[in-house]
Amino acid sequence: MLTLYDHIGANKRKTAIIILLFPLVLSLMMYMTVLAVAYFMHDAAAQYTPVQAANAMAAGIFPFVIAAALIWTAISWFAGDSMMLAVAGAREIQRADNPEIYSLVENTARAAGLPVPRVFIMRDDSLNAFATGRNPRHCAVALTSGIIKKLNRSELEGVIAHEMAHIGNRDVSTMMLVIMGIGAITTIGELMVRVGGRMRGRKNPGPFIAMLGVVLMLYGVFLAPLIMYALSRRREYQADATGVLITRNPEALASALAKISGDSRVEALDSMPLMSSACISNAARGGGGAEEGAGFMGFIASLYSTHPPIRERIEILNRLDGQR
Repeated sequence: MLTLYDHIGANKRKTAIIILLFPLVLSLMMYMTVLAVAYFMHDAAAQYTPVQAANAMAAGIFPFVIAAALIWTAISWFAGDSMMLAVAGAREIQRADNPEIYSLVENTARAAGLPVPRVFIMRDDSLNAFATGRNPRHCAVALTSGIIKKLNRSELEGVIAHEMAHIGNRDVSTMMLVIMGIGAITTIGELMVRVGGRMRGRKNPGPFIAMLGVVLMLYGVFLAPLIMYALSRRREYQADATGVLITRNPEALASALAKISGDSRVEALDSMPLMSSACISNAARGGGGAEEGAGFMGFIASLYSTHPPIRERIEILNRLDGQR
């Protein structure tokens, strides 16, 4: 029988594999595009092969893309949490504003052996929460006003423990960098398409630049989110298990998830699936996590789901409850 620690260990290994897919898939897509262009433009009388030409072009282009992505990543590292909280419309509170919630966060953080994060409240009647920040000493936990009103103390403690687990597992920094990184790649792609489309004259590199920009946009819009959502689903399972280690009360988190599944949509994040992946449950339209669908379309929908099915998460928590 798998133990709680087995679940956490398995999720960590799968997470490492998923993270490696981000640079591998992007590098492969970019190189295959460069190689295709090299073959298309190759002159039979040339003294170099298409592969050599592709390698030379890649050496000139890849550093630009990598440098731009690194600059954006650095900005995201230091300002990403503020950007996410601002987008969510979250307002920071102090102990005097809501002593009960502030103390609950404080006590849960101490139980987890972590610094006390800043506490934010989103003015929304839905039930949701997320954590953000670049490291445990610079983190924040945001709760909707709805989740505070509609969950009892034990359930709310389970949700906060789940978010503290994300902080302790370094999920918040990983997901923040991934979300901002995908945004950077997509933005660079859009810029390359515009620049390439405006270039005129014979033998100019405009079409090639535009083509590579399209590849970056395809990666940022379709493939990277696919990998990120798989990462998000793994992280949710791990945070559930780690949260149980903090509270020793899987029943409370299971009960909280059951309530959250009925109303997890946050209006401010309704059209932001990448941001929604940082929440305890899908905050976008139709939120609540991926439930099993029928046939091929159901399979595709599950791949692009930001969260694992709530039902599966509750079943796992119930099994953990039976191991106590």
